[in-house]
Parts: sequence; C-alpha cells; structure tokens
Amino acid sequence: MAVEFLVVVLSVLVVCVVCNPNPLEDVVIDRYYIPKVCPREVQTGDHVRYHYNGTLTDGKQFDSSHERGTPFSGLVGVGRLITGMDRGIQGMCVNERRNITVPPHLAYGSLGAGSVIPPDAVLVFDVVLLDIWNKDDQVQITTVFKPEDCKRTVQNSDFIRYHYNGTLLDGTPFESRQGHSKQHTYDTYVGDGSLIKGMEEGLVGMCVGERRNIIVPPFLGYGEKGHGTEIPPQASLMFDVLLVDLHNTKDDVTIENQVIPDLCKRKSVTGDYIRYHYNGTLLDGTFFDSSYSRNSTYNTYIGMGYVIPGMDKALQGVCIGEKRRITIPPHMAYGESGAGESIPGSAVLVFDIHVIDFHNPSDPVEIVSSFKPEECNKTTRANDLIKYHYNCSLLDGTHLFSSNDNENPQVVFLGANKVIEGLDEGLQGMCIGERRVVIVPPHLGHGETGAHGVPGSAVLLFEVELVDFEEGVPDGYLFVWLSDLGENLFEEMDLNKDGDVPLEEFNTFIKGLVAEGKGRLKPGQDADQIIADMFSNQDRNKDGHIVAEELKLKVDEDAERARHEEL
Repeated sequence: MAVEFLVVVLSVLVVCVVCNPNPLEDVVIDRYYIPKVCPREVQTGDHVRYHYNGTLTDGKQFDSSHERGTPFSGLVGVGRLITGMDRGIQGMCVNERRNITVPPHLAYGSLGAGSVIPPDAVLVFDVVLLDIWNKDDQVQITTVFKPEDCKRTVQNSDFIRYHYNGTLLDGTPFESRQGHSKQHTYDTYVGDGSLIKGMEEGLVGMCVGERRNIIVPPFLGYGEKGHGTEIPPQASLMFDVLLVDLHNTKDDVTIENQVIPDLCKRKSVTGDYIRYHYNGTLLDGTFFDSSYSRNSTYNTYIGMGYVIPGMDKALQGVCIGEKRRITIPPHMAYGESGAGESIPGSAVLVFDIHVIDFHNPSDPVEIVSSFKPEECNKTTRANDLIKYHYNCSLLDGTHLFSSNDNENPQVVFLGANKVIEGLDEGLQGMCIGERRVVIVPPHLGHGETGAHGVPGSAVLLFEVELVDFEEGVPDGYLFVWLSDLGENLFEEMDLNKDGDVPLEEFNTFIKGLVAEGKGRLKPGQDADQIIADMFSNQDRNKDGHIVAEELKLKVDEDAERARHEEL
C-alpha cells in the first residue's frame, strides 16, 4: 500500500509541473543563515540597508551592490522596491542572509528591465541585511553594568570623559576610544551640540563606572550624509560606552568620609605647614600616585599656592590625625593639560588623605604638666645637670625613641645645646618627680631635614619625667660662691699660713667650701679635675703655687676684660 501511495503522489506532481510551466506564484525564500540573536525583524514602514547579488535562474548576474561598494537603502512596503523584494525581506534580522526568488509578475513582468533583465525573468537575490530603523525609533539604551554607589549622573552642561567602541548595526566597527590617557578617551561637554543628538541622549543619566549599549537611529546620528568613509548614509550606530569621568565647570571641591579625632585642639589655617599621607586616584578608581608607596609624607604650606588650588582649599580646617576623601574638579587641579602620563587632561582627582601633623612657623613650644609634686622648692634652669626619662613620638602616635630603650635616664646639661632647642625649653622649670608633655614644632626641633629616625618637618611629642638634677654654674665658670666672701680670700685659702698655696692646699679649701654649702662646682665632671683646672687658671706663672698677687676672682677678671675692651 505504501508503494502505491508514493506512485500516486509522484504522478500528481508530474502532472502539475507539466500543466504549469511557470509554477511560481509568490516569492520563494531560503533563509540560509539566521543569527542566534534577533532583537528586531523588518516590518512594513521600516528603512533598511542591505547588500545583494542579483542573478537570473541560469546564474547570470545582472546587478550587485557589493561590486558597487554601496549597500542599497530603501523603505519597505510603500512601493519603492519591486513587490517581490518588498515581500522577500519582511521578517529579516540584521546579519541574516537569504536567497529570495522572485517570479516575473512580482518583479519586472513581461517588459523586463533594460538590457540586463529579459521579459518574464525569474530573479534570484542573495541578500544580507545590514540595518533596520524606523522614523518612530528612539535611542535604545541597555545598561550592561551600573555601580551600586551612584552619587551623581550625567546632566546637560556636564563635561565627561568616556571610552567607547562604535559599530554599525551589523557589527562593522567604525571607531574606538580605549585607554587611560587623553588621546584615548573621548572628552566633551554634554548638551552643547558637540555630540550627535542620539549619543547625548544616551549618555544622560550615566554614572561613573557605568557601562551602556546605546543604539542611535540615523536621524539622531549622521543621517543621510553619513560621516567620513566609515559611517555610510542612513546608518544606525551602536556604541558600547564606559563612563570614566564626570564634572561640571561649576563644581567645587567636595569632602566626604571624614574621620575626625575625638580630641581636636586646633584646625589648620593658611600659612600652616602640613605633613600628610595620601592615595590618589581618578574618578573611576584608576590609581595615579601614593605617598605611602614612597614611605614619605607630602609636606607643604597651606593656602600659599604650593599645591593645586583644590588641595589648598581642602587642607584648610583639618585636625591632626583626621582622614578625609577629597574630590577635586579639573579646573581646580591640572586642567585640560593634565600632568605627566598618569593624570589625563580634564581629569577629576580623588585623594584619600591622612593628616599626620601640622604647625605654624610662629608656633612656640607647647608645655603641659601632667603631674607636679606638691612640694616644689627648686626647679631646673639653664646649666643644670638633669636626669630624666622620656618617650618621643610623632603626633600621629608613631613611636620614635625612649630612654627606656637604654634602661637608663637621659643625662644632659640644660642650655648647652645638648638637646634640641624645644625640648631644652620644655625641661626647664621642672621639679624632681614632675611629668610633662612637651610638643616641639620642627623649627625648634630637627627642622626640614629631620634626623636619624625623625622625618623632616616633623612635630615631636615628648612625655618627660624629671628624675633628678644638680644645680649648675654659669657658662664659662667652674665654681660659684654661695655665700659672701671674706675680706681676705687668700688668707682663708692659705690654710698653713706660709704665704703660698699649692694644689693640694687649694683642693682641700675648695672641697671644704662645697661641703659647707658655701660654693658649688660645675656638675657632671670629676671634682679633682675641675679643681685642678681652677688652680691652673690662678697659677699665673705656672710655678705650682698661688700667691696673693696671682689670685683673682673670675668676676673681677671679666670686669677687667670688659674695661679693656671698652678702651
């Protein structure tokens, strides 16, 4: 039975072919390539661009847009195409390929067309669709990625920097701007006519870091004229866009993410010298510089034009130890020219800063007594020999030195340039057992150059405790009298009354005065050596003895020397 049915069917087909020598009543469509993604199909009223090869059924070519190098553009379903093509491209996707066979009555009929298409010719078109658009189309925006933290979006009059890849609707690339320097980003104002209308519309509302796919119909792009050699007339344009930067010429410095210490005794002002650490990035997070990587703070005066104007402004009113994020528009930074290879032109800069310390060149030493004994009869002064413990740190708490490192107190003469000037001042006027906090500005410390372990221009904080001290003597003196002198000093010194005083007798006399509290030797040195030096000063003829004519007090020598200088 199956064999008989097949014979009948074949017989019917043979009869139909024989009875109708031109069986095509409608267009025959062979969709031999269909894209996997087809967001839109051709409909009546759409404008299309397509390439084609046109042949007769015997394979003879009569036309080719490929050979002309220009695709065909036309309006579908309004009689501008032959009827067969109007029907044949309905429902096509961009990049779809079709063989469309058109019978004569839907092509050029019995008349044919010129010398290339004979009468009653069946036409075969091999078509690839390049573009579809409609006069009612709008800009199509697809958000590929949008940051969660989107504090600001593009508005008209903003200046933006963005990367993009530009293609025709069939994927043919026409331009690309990618990279991290001025010549590789597209930089422009929005809303002033610098861009095609469709791109302006597609960019409005974007966040920095956002990625969009923007499809622009020709009448919002380059229209009937196209652009250059890469964008043909009536071409839809597709842009993959990444917004890198955004600002407005009216923008000011913005400050956020502030971390302010609980204790802020003072805020920075113009003229202060500040030390701070920072990380610097572009608005999209691209790193360009860091003081941390150099392990060195950035040091500068505030409000005096030594840094970019935006940073100068943002450093006003900070506390020591404060952290803040500073966003600086380009007109308050490096402007259109940028800086070096890391900062492109018209770039917004973001700085995360940490203020280490600041001071003013007019600052004095700051002294705060944290503990003072109730009984404080004697206090330290210049030339005293003191013993004290200390801890030294930067204002941000970074430990530098401590007397505990050596397990012994520090021993030093005050006023003898043995310690930095500011600490010397902070140690004067102390009682034994007193504790102080002494803050020393760098001009009274180690200055701009710093010292071993101490950064340049650093404010130093000392926590000191006075352990003990010995009262000193004035500069240039080895001994001072603490009581009134007798009428005849030499007779008091000449213990055996023989008219001269050798070293041994002089030594005994001086030590007796010290023991009785009538005199004081310079502290911190060997007493016998000091007394020997005193003896040598009085032994004018160096015979090993002092006689009455040789003996002179230093105060008298100084007065006599002054009289000679006046003369």
